[in-house]
Amino acid sequence: MIDTKKIEEIVQQVSDALPPGVKQLAEDVEGKTKQVLQQQLNKLDVVTREEFDVQTRVLMRTREKLVDLEQKLAELEAQINQKD
Repeated sequence: MIDTKKIEEIVQQVSDALPPGVKQLAEDVEGKTKQVLQQQLNKLDVVTREEFDVQTRVLMRTREKLVDLEQKLAELEAQINQKD
């Protein structure tokens, strides 16, 4: 659900900003930052891009079917009106 690559990029940027010689501290900060970011992002009501794209395709197919049904209904109504 959450883009872990983006989280890792942010964590790496934070780690890279630390002064040299504190690699262990940087690793600890990286791990903790990653953990906190993941926890906070999991609280958000978001979907992945993949899920969004899938739902977009479903919506497009549904919309196409609706247009087809509206057209068929209009044709049937026209036939009924011709009979009257």
